[in-house]
Order: sequence, then C-alpha cells, then structure tokens
Amino acid sequence: MSIPERLAVVLPAYNEEGVIRPTVEDVLAKLPKLATDHVVVVVDDGSRDATGEILDQLARQDPEHVRVVHQQVNSGYGGALRAGFEAALEASADLVFFMDSDGQFDISDLGSLLPRLAGSDAVVGYRNNRNDPPLRRLNAAGWGWLMGVLFGVHVRDVNCAFKVFRADFVRAARLRSRGAMISTELLAQARRAGLKVAQVPVRHRPRTTGEATGARPAVIAKAFHEAFRLRLALAREAAPVVERLPVRARASRR
Repeated sequence: MSIPERLAVVLPAYNEEGVIRPTVEDVLAKLPKLATDHVVVVVDDGSRDATGEILDQLARQDPEHVRVVHQQVNSGYGGALRAGFEAALEASADLVFFMDSDGQFDISDLGSLLPRLAGSDAVVGYRNNRNDPPLRRLNAAGWGWLMGVLFGVHVRDVNCAFKVFRADFVRAARLRSRGAMISTELLAQARRAGLKVAQVPVRHRPRTTGEATGARPAVIAKAFHEAFRLRLALAREAAPVVERLPVRARASRR
C-alpha cells in the first residue's frame, strides 16, 4: 500500500552518465507503489560528463515527476543534497528521502522504511552485506565510532545514503555541511531535537560504473575538518532544531 503524503526522492549525481538513466527510470517505475504523490529531484553536481544532458532528457519525458537541479560547480555531497532538499521543499514534499544515484541501492527497499514512520520521526537504512572494498568498510567503521564520540550519534551505518525524514524537520534543521558530514549532521540535529529514529537493513549492490570518491585522502581530510567545525558550530547554537519545528510537529515529540 502506498503512503498518502507527498514524497520527494532526492538523488545527488556527479559524473554518473553510465548509470544515471537506469537509476532514475527504475525509481520512476517503482515509486507509484510506494507513494501516491511523488517527485524525483536529481541534482547534477557540476558533472563533467553527459550526466546533466541525460537528466534533462528524462525531465522532458516526465516533467510532472522529474525535476533537475544543475550546479555549475561541484559543491560536494552535502552541497548537492542541500540543493536537492531545497527543491524538494519547494515542491511541497511532506517526506524527503535521499539515495545515491550510483545504482548500489534499490528504491524498492524504501518500502521497508516508510511503514516505520508510523512510530518514528525518521527512518535510516544500514547496508546489509555492504559491497565495498575492505579498506572502505574499515574506514566506515572508524568514522562511525568517531561520530558517536563527537555527536552522540549511535547508528549502525551513519553514512548510509538511504534515509527518509519528515519535511518539517528538514526545513527546520538549517543544514550547513557541504561534504560527507551531511548524514551525521542530519542525525545529530534529530538527536538534539529529541526525535525518534528507526533503523532498517537495506540491500547494497556492487558499483558497476563510475568512480567512488569517498575514500580519497583529500575527501577524508576534508571530512575530518568539517566534522570538528560542525561540532563547534552545534555547541554554539543557542536554539536547538526542535524549537524551530512547527507547533503541530513539536506536539508529538517525546
């Protein structure tokens, strides 16, 4: 059974010409079974290949359900998601879901997350049998431990790009991360607001095309820098996100 709320699916994309068309087409084919009202927001984050052109073709084919955001300069993973979230809110979404566009996730697994919203404010996936190289998995484990220490975020897979949040929270969060810290920031803000977050296992397929950038030394160094900057920023923040939530949303918290 599909949900009655308007669902926005945000897909950040950077140089994904080899997989972006089948990914978006698969999402469009399966979404009607998950949400009666939906929109797909794809962010072309300064791609240097044909990703943007392919996305424009898809938008022309289905203008009702596909919206493309073009970033002329690569803004980083967090920057791409923030642009996608903004477009999702402009599209009057009630729920905001995001997923990587590299073909490693199956949108069908969103069907396991949505029912959990009945008793939770957000639902996040964790990769079951993660299909990444051993070093990348080791880095992820260490990063997850550090995020627990710095932000009190204790989930099985903090950077799993398969999460759904209520739009009220996304609007109130005032996200600032431009890089890989965006997932941690979302969960840290949710924790500070006292929101209930559920966790659900999702499938993870091997990457078949394109190049993962998360394990690059420069990307890792930037993530560490951003992590400590975010820790200081949250410590200085006078009003937690819960105080910016609408009264109707705050009434059900805790």
